[in-house]
Amino acid sequence: MKMMIVAVLALASAGAWAAPDEAMGKAGCMACHAKDKKILGPAFKDIAARYKGQDVTARLMEKVRKGGSGSFGPVPMSPIGADKISDGDLKEAVEWILKS
Repeated sequence: MKMMIVAVLALASAGAWAAPDEAMGKAGCMACHAKDKKILGPAFKDIAARYKGQDVTARLMEKVRKGGSGSFGPVPMSPIGADKISDGDLKEAVEWILKS
């Protein structure tokens, strides 16, 4: 039992259960967004606050796929295609952002 707890803690500290950083990094999300501060786009915590309590995962996934502007200011977000981040990874990322 102790060994299992140590393994879980090691995985968690290594980032295995952290944010879906790798997929988001490869897709270019982290170039404009951060968890707790505005870069070019809004902080993930600000996105989570705006949509708190709402079922918006599908809507935000579509927004990422299509891109656009106006939700958090005038700077447009480029569309991010499935060639950059899979639907599964995108869903995981959006769900993680909404829990930020």
